[in-house]
Amino acid sequence: MENIVSDLCGTSPEDPLPVWIHGNVGHCFNQLTLNAVPHVMLALVSACYVGTPRSPGPGAHHRPGWKCRIAASFILAGLPILDIIPAVMSQQQLGPLYLEVLASGIALLAWLTHSLTLLMLYRSVYGFSRGPAAMALLTLLPIPGFVITLVWHCQHEMVWFHDHPALIFRLSILFLQLASLLIYMIGYITPVASRQEFCSINDLWQHDPPFSESGILAPDWQGVAEDGESWLSRFFYTWTNPLMQRGYQWKLNRPQDVYLLPRRLQAARVRDHFYSCWQEKAALRQEEEEIVSPSSPMVSKGDGRGDSLHAPGSSHSTQKAVRLLSVLHAAFGLRYYSLGLLKLAGSLLGFSGPLLLNLLVNFMESRQEPLSHGVLYAVGLFVGSFLGALLRNQFSYEVNKVMLMVRTAVISAIYRKALRVSSTSLARFTMGEIVNFMSTDTDRLINFCISFHEVWSLPFQFAITLYLLYQQVGVAFLGGLALALLLVPINKVIANRIMENNKEMLMHKDTRVKLMTEFLCGMRVIKFYTWERHFGARVNFCRAKELQKLRAIKYLDAVCVYLWAALPVVVSIVIFITYVLLGHQLTATKVFTALALVGMLILPLNNFPWVLNGILEAKVSLDRIQRFLELSDQDLEAYYSLDGPSSPSSALEMQDSTFSWLSAREERAGQHPSRGTLQLFVQDLAVRKGELVGVVGKVGCGKSSLLAAITGELIKLGGHVYVWNLEQGFGLATQEPWIQFCTVRENILFGKEYNARHYQEVLEACALSDDLNILPAGDQTEVGENGVTLSGGQKARIALARAVYQGKEIYLLDDPLAAVDADVANHLMQKCILGILKHKTRILCTHRTEFLEKADTLLLMEHGRIAKIGTPSEILPLVEAIPKLQQKDKRKQDKAPTQHGQQDDLEAEVEEPDQATCLLQREEEKKEGAVAFQVYRAYWLAVGSCLALSILFSLFLMQASRNVSDWWLSHWISNLPPTANTSMRVLSAPLPSPQLLHFSAVGLVFPVPMLDAAPVLHNNTLNVNFYLSVYGGIAGANSLFTILRAFLFAYGTIRTATIIHSRLLQRVTKATMTFFDTTPTGRILNRFSSDLYCIDDSLPFILNIFLANVYGLLGMLVMITYGLPWIGLVLLPLTALYFSIQRYYRRTSRELKRLYSLTLSPIYTHFSETLTGLSTIRAMRATDRFEAENQLRLEQNQRCFFASNTAMQWLDIRLQMIGVVVVTAIAVIAIIEHQRHLENPGLPGFGFFPSVCLLHPIVLCHQRIWTECFPHLHPGR
Repeated sequence: MENIVSDLCGTSPEDPLPVWIHGNVGHCFNQLTLNAVPHVMLALVSACYVGTPRSPGPGAHHRPGWKCRIAASFILAGLPILDIIPAVMSQQQLGPLYLEVLASGIALLAWLTHSLTLLMLYRSVYGFSRGPAAMALLTLLPIPGFVITLVWHCQHEMVWFHDHPALIFRLSILFLQLASLLIYMIGYITPVASRQEFCSINDLWQHDPPFSESGILAPDWQGVAEDGESWLSRFFYTWTNPLMQRGYQWKLNRPQDVYLLPRRLQAARVRDHFYSCWQEKAALRQEEEEIVSPSSPMVSKGDGRGDSLHAPGSSHSTQKAVRLLSVLHAAFGLRYYSLGLLKLAGSLLGFSGPLLLNLLVNFMESRQEPLSHGVLYAVGLFVGSFLGALLRNQFSYEVNKVMLMVRTAVISAIYRKALRVSSTSLARFTMGEIVNFMSTDTDRLINFCISFHEVWSLPFQFAITLYLLYQQVGVAFLGGLALALLLVPINKVIANRIMENNKEMLMHKDTRVKLMTEFLCGMRVIKFYTWERHFGARVNFCRAKELQKLRAIKYLDAVCVYLWAALPVVVSIVIFITYVLLGHQLTATKVFTALALVGMLILPLNNFPWVLNGILEAKVSLDRIQRFLELSDQDLEAYYSLDGPSSPSSALEMQDSTFSWLSAREERAGQHPSRGTLQLFVQDLAVRKGELVGVVGKVGCGKSSLLAAITGELIKLGGHVYVWNLEQGFGLATQEPWIQFCTVRENILFGKEYNARHYQEVLEACALSDDLNILPAGDQTEVGENGVTLSGGQKARIALARAVYQGKEIYLLDDPLAAVDADVANHLMQKCILGILKHKTRILCTHRTEFLEKADTLLLMEHGRIAKIGTPSEILPLVEAIPKLQQKDKRKQDKAPTQHGQQDDLEAEVEEPDQATCLLQREEEKKEGAVAFQVYRAYWLAVGSCLALSILFSLFLMQASRNVSDWWLSHWISNLPPTANTSMRVLSAPLPSPQLLHFSAVGLVFPVPMLDAAPVLHNNTLNVNFYLSVYGGIAGANSLFTILRAFLFAYGTIRTATIIHSRLLQRVTKATMTFFDTTPTGRILNRFSSDLYCIDDSLPFILNIFLANVYGLLGMLVMITYGLPWIGLVLLPLTALYFSIQRYYRRTSRELKRLYSLTLSPIYTHFSETLTGLSTIRAMRATDRFEAENQLRLEQNQRCFFASNTAMQWLDIRLQMIGVVVVTAIAVIAIIEHQRHLENPGLPGFGFFPSVCLLHPIVLCHQRIWTECFPHLHPGR
C-alpha cells in the first residue's frame, strides 16, 4: 500500500503521505484527505436522497435560492473537467498526473450527483424549505482544500506564470470554484418563500388530515411515516426526530399525535393483498380437487352473501379448507424470507470485528509489520462494525414491519370470519376463546417471525463457534461441549415440567377470570346482598390454586436459570483442566479467547430450546385460528331461493322448510346436547307486503327460532325460502336488546345519516321523548356497557327505535312489548307498529295477545311447527290468556296508580343517569411523564424491604465473584514462566463476535506479561493444582450466589403476585356502583387478566434480566477503568452521550407504549361487542361498517405499535454507532501505540477487547430492557 501511495504522490515509500512539507500542508495529503474525502462524503450523502418523490402539492415557483444552488452545483461539476486539461498539458511541472486526475474525477462525480439530487429535492416536498442541512454543511468541507491548493500553487508556481499560461488557467478555475461555493451558500441562506423549518416530509404537523384508502378520516394528523424519505433518513431514522421531539416535550397525548402508517403497512392495503392471496389459494385448491362451483367475491358488498374465507359454495366434506399458513406465505413470504440475507450478512460481519481486532493486536505486538497493515485493520474494523450495525438494525426494523402486516392480516381475517360465520358454527367456541384468537394467539403467531430466522442462525453461530474453539484449544473443547450438551436434556425435562404447570395454571386462571366476569356482571346484586366477602373468597380460592402452579413454575425456572448461568464457569474449568492434562501450556490469548468462545457456545444452546418452544406455541395458535377459520359461513345464496315469489305481493315465502340449530352430521354425532334437538318446520307460510303478522305460542315453542330462520341464522336442512328485497336486510329488534356502549343517538342512528325530522318521529313513536328530556345530556348521554345504566324498558325501546330508523321493508320484532308497562306498550303498538311502520311488513312475536287484535294474520306455534294460521278472531281464542274483561277491570282499577307509577318508573329509570355524568364511558386514564415514585414504592413494599435488599445483595455477590474469577485467571496467567519462542498462530486465531458474548472476559484488563509464544511444556503440577483449586473454589462460590439470587427472586415474584392481586381485588370490591357503571367490564377484566399476567410473569422476567445487566455493566466498567484508566477518555464522553440519548428516548418510548395499551383495549371491546350483537349487525346489513370500524381501531393501534418499534430502532442504531466509535477508537489507539513503540503494547490491545465485546451489547440490552420493563409499572393501567 505504501508503494501505491508513493507512486501516486511521487514520494518515498518510507513516508508516502507526508502531512507537513517545508512549513506547508503536503500537496498529496491535501488532495487525498482534504479534497477527495469530503467530495466522497458529499457524493454518498447526496446519493441517499436520490429517488425522493415529487411533491403532490402545487409546483415550485419563486424560489431563487434553490435555482442559485442548482446552477452553482452544475458549474462546480463542470470545472473539474476544465481543471484536468491544464494538468495534462503541464504534468511535468505540476506533479503526478494521476493524483490530479483522481482528485478532479472524484470532485466531478460528487458535484454531478449533488446537482441531480438538488433537482429532485427542488421538485419534492423539501423544495418548500432549504432542504437537508447535512448536504449544505458537506459542501463547505472542500473549501479548506481549495484554499490550501490555491496557496500551494501561488508559492510553488509563481515563477512559471509567464512561461506556462495553463497555470493561470488553473488558478482561475480555483477562484471560480470558490466563487461558485459562495453563490451556493448565498442561495442556501436566502429565506424560503413559505414554510419554515421544514426539513423532512414528516414535519408536516399542521396539514389537512388525509384520508386512508378505506375512506376513513384520520383527524389531527401530522405526518406519514417513512414514505418519501431518503436512504440516509431511513438508515438513521432522522424522519423520526419530530416524533421523538414531541415525546420529549410531553406532547404525545393522543393516538392521533403519532405518524400515519406507511402506505405499504396501512390496514386496508394489507387486508386487500391478503384477501387476494386467499382467493388465489382457494381457486388453486378448487382446480386441484376438480370441484366446479360458482364463485362469489370475497369482498363483501355489505349483505354478507357468499363472502367467505373458504372457497365459496364448497363444503368441508368435498374440499379442504385453505390453510392460513400457505396464504401468509404467499402474501408476505418472499419479503420475509429475503430478510434472511440481512440476517446472514449481519452475523458474518459480527464475526469480522473480533477477527480483525485480533489481527490488530498482532500488529501492536509486532515491531515488523508495516503501517499499511494497521491502517487496513483499522479501516476494516470501522467498515465491518458500521455495516454490521446497519444490517442488524435494518433486519430488526424490516422484521417488525412484516410482523405488523401479519398481525393486521390475521386480526382482519378473524374479525371478518366472525361477521360471516353461521351462528350454529360460532356456538362451538365461547366468546372468551374467540377474543383470545385475536389477542393471545395472534401475538404468538407473529412471534414466529422472530423465531424462524433464529432457527437457522443459532446453529450457524454454534458451528462457527465450535470451529473457532477448536482452533484455540484443540480436542480439549470436547469435554466442555459434552457437559453443555448433557444439560440440554435436563433443561428439556425442566421445560416440560414448566409447560405442564403452565397449562394447569392457565386453566385455573381461566376459571378465575370467568368467575371474576360473573362477579363484575352481577356486582349490583352482590352489593345489594353484601356478598362481596363471599365472592371475594371464591376468587381468592381460585387465585391460590393459580399461585400454587405459578410457584412451581418460578422455582423450576430458577433451577433452569441457575444451570445456564453457572454453565460457562463449569465448562471453562473442564476445558482448561483437559487442556492442561493433555500437556499444553495456558496462555493469555488462549484463556480469554476460550472464555469468550464458551460464552458464545452457551448462547445458542440456551436460546435454541426457547426458540423451538416459541415455534411450537405459534404452531398451536395457528392450528387454533385455523379451526376457527374453517367454520362454515352463512351462504345466503344457497339459503334463500333465487327464484321469484309465487305472487308479486309476497314479501316472505316458506315452503316445506326445515331448520335446525345443528347440522345433520352434528345431530347424528350427538354434539351440543345443551341446545337440545329442536327443529323448526314450516310447511307453508306466505306473508304479503305491508302485513302485520303476529306470532303467538307458549314459551319455547319456536317463535324466536322462526325469526332466526328468516334472517338466516339457522341451518336450513331443506325447503324453499324467499325474502323480498333481501339485499336491504331486516329491521330486527331482538328479545334481549343489544345496546352499544355509545350515546343514545349513536345507538339509534346505527351508522345512518342524521335526519332531524325522521329522528324526532322515531323518538315519539318509540316513547323515548320523555326519557331523553330527563337524561342529563339528552340523546348525547352515553349509556353503560350493554346499556347497564338503562332499565329493561328503555333498552327495548332504544333497540326498537334503532330498527325503525333504518327504514327497512321487513321488520322482525321479537317481543318488544314485554319489558314495558301496559300504557307504554299501547303507545308503541299505536304509534310505532301500527303508526310509523304501517306500510311495512311486520312480524311481531309477543305474549301480549291483547295487542294482536288488529293484526292481519296470526301464527300459532307449537313444538317448532306452525300449528295454525288464521285471523285474530280464529287464533286468539285458542291461546291461553287472561280474559279481556279481567284485563279491562284491572286497568280501570289501577289506572291512576299506573299513571303515577309510570312517572315513578321513569324517575327510577333515569336515577342512575342523573347520578352519572353525560359521558358515562370515561376515557381510560393515561399517566403522563415519568413513572411516579409511589409506583416504585408500592412495588418495593409488595416485594418486601428485607427480601428486596437480599436480592440486590445476592446480585452483588454473584457479580463480584464472577469478576474475582476473571482476576484470578489473569493472575494465574501472569505467573506463568516467560518463554522466548513466538507463536503467531496463537495470536491470529479467530475471536468471537461482540454481539454474542455473554460471559465476562474483563480479566483481560489486568497486567499480563508480554507473551509472544505458546510452547508446549510440562506444567508444574503443584502450581496447576493450586491455581485450579482456587479457581474452582471461586467458581463454586459464584454458583452458590447464583442459585441464591435465582430462588430469592422467584420467592419475591410469588410474594408480589399474591399481595398485588389481594390489594386489587379489595379495591374493586369496595368500589361504588358509579365506578362499575362508568367503567367497561372489559377494562376491569384487563386488570385481572393481562395486567396481572405482567405482574406474575412479564415484569419479573424482564426485571430479573435488567438487574443482572445493570450489575454486569457496573462490574465491567469498574474492572476496565481499574485496568486501563485512560479508557475514560473514550468512555466519559460516550457515557454522557448515552445518558443524553436514553433520556431523550425514554420519554417518547414511555408515552408510545402507553398509547399502544390505550388503543389496544378498544379493539377487543369492539370485537366482544360485535360478537354479542352479531345477529342484529348481519340482519341490518351493517357488516361492512363494523369491519371498517375494526379496521380504523386496528390501524390506530398499529400506528402506535409501529411508532414504538421505530423509536426502539432509533435508539438501537445510535447505541450501535457508539459501539462503532469505540471500535474506531481502538484502531486509532493501536496505530498510535505501534508508531510510538510504547512498552508492553499487548496490554492496551487485550484491555480494549472486553470493552468492545461486552460494553456495547450490555448497554444495548440494558436500555432495551429498561424501556420494556418500566412501562409495566405505570399506574395509568
